[in-house]
Parts: sequence; C-alpha cells; structure tokens
Amino acid sequence: MAGEGLAVEVAGLKLRSPTMNASGVLGMSAPLLKRVYDSGAGAVVTKSLGPAARSGHINPTVIEVEGGILNAMGLPNPGIEGYLEELRELKGEGVPVVASFFATTVPEFQSDAKALARAGADALELNLSCPNVGGEPGMCAADALSVERVTRSVKQVVQIPVFVKLSPNVTDIAGIAVAAEKGGADAITAVNTLKAMAIDADFRRPVLSNVTGGLSGSAIKSVALRCVWEIAEVVKVPIIGCGGVSNWRDAIEYMLAGASAVEIGTAVMNHGFEVYGKVNDGVTRYLSDNGLGSVSEVVGLAHKR
Repeated sequence: MAGEGLAVEVAGLKLRSPTMNASGVLGMSAPLLKRVYDSGAGAVVTKSLGPAARSGHINPTVIEVEGGILNAMGLPNPGIEGYLEELRELKGEGVPVVASFFATTVPEFQSDAKALARAGADALELNLSCPNVGGEPGMCAADALSVERVTRSVKQVVQIPVFVKLSPNVTDIAGIAVAAEKGGADAITAVNTLKAMAIDADFRRPVLSNVTGGLSGSAIKSVALRCVWEIAEVVKVPIIGCGGVSNWRDAIEYMLAGASAVEIGTAVMNHGFEVYGKVNDGVTRYLSDNGLGSVSEVVGLAHKR
C-alpha cells in the first residue's frame, strides 16, 4: 500500500504516502473517502464546504471532453454544520482529513475554519479558486491582496495547517502564491481547474447550463506543472501538485518541479480507486531505481540544473 520511503510531511501533516484525492471529484461521504484512504492515499480531502447548504447549478453540469472532464457543479454541499458528523466518522476510522472549504466574507471563513478544526480536521484547504461560481467566492485567488487577507484571517483562529488552493486562471500565479505565504499559508495547493467551455454543434448552444466550467484531467497537466514550477521558484512553503496526475510518472514530474505531494481526482474516473496504490508503487520503484531514499529527495530536483 505504502512502500518504504513514501512517507512525507507537508507543513506538519504526516502522510504515509504522497498521494491524496483532489477535492470535488469523488463526493464527500465518509465511506467513500475511507475507500480512498484504504486504496493507498496518505490523507483524504473533502469536497469544498460552505457556510450554508448549497444546491449548485442545474444540469447539465458535467461533460467528458478531450483529455479530461469539464464540470460546472457550482460547489453543491450540505454546509459545514451538515457535514461535521461525516468528518467525525472519518476521524473515528483513523483517516487523516484535509477539509476543503470556501466562504464569502472574512467572518465566515473564520467561523467555518474554527468549526472544522473543532470537529477534528487535520488540515484545512482554503478553496479560493473555483472557476464556475460567478462573482461569488470563486475568483478570490485572482487577487493577491484578498488571498493574503483571507489566509491571514484563517490562520488567526486555527492551529492546524492551512493549505491555500490557487487558480491557474490568473496572469501571475507566483505572485499570488507569495501573497498566500505572506498571509501565513502553511502550504500551497496548485492548482484548481482551468476555466473552459464546450459547445454542442447540433443544438448550437453551450453544453453546460452555466456556459463555462472547470476543466480537469490530463489536458491540464502541463499548465498545472508550470504553475508548480513557478511557485516553487518564489516560496519556501511546501506545494501540493494537482492537475492531471494519472500515473506514477506524472507524480514524479510534479515532485521534480517542486511538489511535496500530489492530489489525484479525475484519474479515478478512468482508473478506479486503485490509482492511488499504483502511483505509490511506481514512486517506490522510481526511488529504488535511482538510489533515492525518500520522496523528499526528489522534491525540486529539476530546479538544480
């Protein structure tokens, strides 16, 4: 499940392997996320939770496109309070949990963070970057000052690690990562989905009810990898790579670019839950074949050229 040398520590969060699920792809029930953990993930990440229950956008919200999945779910969730029992169930099973959440105001961010920490979350992932919720909290990650302010406000009220998930839909992701670090981020998750769309040639209209959505899967790997590289050049906090990881080679590429761990989402739809164990096994072989003792020895190696 998790071979020798796979254990990593990300901002104080100890993981038995460098793989996690990406928020939003697999749902959020405790039994489902327990399957992710049992498949080899080092920790599980919840679907993004908000201050109140949210139904999201009307169908159609998901379509398969070249190289990935396009979705405009609109952050449906039961709300923080509606999810706490599931979180406690996961913790009762001994599963490390990273709670992803969003809000619209600083007080909401703070109250939600405190509630999730009290319920036992091992770390928080600030979703400041969902590309399909219009003018709501989705594009906070496009503004460096807002990212710094929100991050600092959350860090003021919790003691557990805070990861800030950034958007690739910006002109200077490195600058925004620096802002998150200034705000006290313990790690950066890079990146959320790419803003995209699909049009039906027969019906002559956009496929998604929201018109645009977020593209995930192998189609975005090169963009996400570039983002991790640029962020690694300017911050000292750990980076979690996310976007198009389908196999062990993808994971290693992210590590070489500067990521300490990776999140895997869309690949589960194509390869099943076994993808986490297969990636772990491949990383273990890579370490052995290259005379490396741990994942940490791989992180950032491509920068030392």
